[in-house]
Amino acid sequence: MNICMIGTGYVGLVTGACLADFGMNVVCVDKDEAKIAALQSGRLPIYEPGLEQLVAKNERAGRLRFTTDLREGIQSSLAIFIAVGTPPKADGSPDLTFVRQVAEAIAEHRNGYKVVITKSTVPTGTGKMIEEILAKKNGGHPFSVVSNPEFLREGSAIADFLRPDRIVIGASDPRAIEVMKEIYSPLYLIETPFVITDVASAELIKYASNGFLAVKISFINEIARLCEKMGADAHDVARGMGLDRRIGPRFLQPGPGFGGSCFPKDTAAAADLARQHGDVFEIIEATIRANARTKSRMIERIAQAAGPLRGKTAAVLGLSFKPETDDIRESPAIAVIRDLLAAGAAVRACDPAAVDNARAVLPDVTFAKGPYDCATGADFLVLATEWNEFRALNLQELGRRLKSKTMVDLRNVYDPREMRATGWNYTGVGRG
Repeated sequence: MNICMIGTGYVGLVTGACLADFGMNVVCVDKDEAKIAALQSGRLPIYEPGLEQLVAKNERAGRLRFTTDLREGIQSSLAIFIAVGTPPKADGSPDLTFVRQVAEAIAEHRNGYKVVITKSTVPTGTGKMIEEILAKKNGGHPFSVVSNPEFLREGSAIADFLRPDRIVIGASDPRAIEVMKEIYSPLYLIETPFVITDVASAELIKYASNGFLAVKISFINEIARLCEKMGADAHDVARGMGLDRRIGPRFLQPGPGFGGSCFPKDTAAAADLARQHGDVFEIIEATIRANARTKSRMIERIAQAAGPLRGKTAAVLGLSFKPETDDIRESPAIAVIRDLLAAGAAVRACDPAAVDNARAVLPDVTFAKGPYDCATGADFLVLATEWNEFRALNLQELGRRLKSKTMVDLRNVYDPREMRATGWNYTGVGRG
């Protein structure tokens, strides 16, 4: 089957490469000429483990190619995925300008039956909007609109695509449903659950899923705050909760709050969606407030451990919002660094993948080659992102390089008792 993927950002590029690996003929289209030229020469715009090799493999096999020719991509394909950005506006609502522009282009250029699939995260009602745009320029060519939300986690996106928890297909046209089943046939054959529903429900599933996970993260961070006041250990509380099968252990790790490209944007969009329908999404609104409070109180934990911050140098390990990605969007690590700078501290920082992205937004930070270089001469250390490289540090060497053996572990990577037994002034999150 010929597939057109419009948008070569994170979702479009990963989805296009994986579908090509399923044996589909995929053309990825983007209006950014520099990005397409880079992709054609083998340079990827994002860091994602295994993606560079997957793209190269399928390009060599002739199943994956990149172009700026939107018309050719549309006319040569049966299935057209919309995977463009939906950035948040000031009020939290998603900006659907790019989705609308793509729908208008499909309406103008289509030359036969097309299945138009929304992969971008969009509010309920977007599918209806796309249908109306396509219907205005019908030209006698039939079409179907499908919602097929993505659930890819940065850092493990390929594994998530190849072994998903479920495939959600929102469609009312049986013909379109059969096309979608053919696209995902390798997953259908391994008995991946398929949720087939209407377009509006499929659109809401994505917001509901990310909203619930954000609630779970904020809940354990609120518990962590109480643990600090009561002398309890949030790590043990989370484990005791997570062993209940009704709750489960995932997303119950106390830390500096959630970030990235999905949870902040999608919770804001879910709250706005409720407002647009004359309602208030109370739990989501509270989650957004709780997450902002969690991020802002990290500087308090650091000051409690390190003392007055003005004039001191902080060594910060980690810049990305999570390991195995170079994405710094809404990263708690970036928020912590900005708070340190505002408090009068100097900052040295390192990260295995995100330094180039961070350099553009943190001009006053000194970037180090690795954790030991970062620690050299610093007054204290902050572990902000739990990269594997930071999980088994040589603590003796680290202590020699720091002015004082003070660590604020915002990801609870290390054991407090062991750290204190070896002479470290150690502070975690929720470990009273």
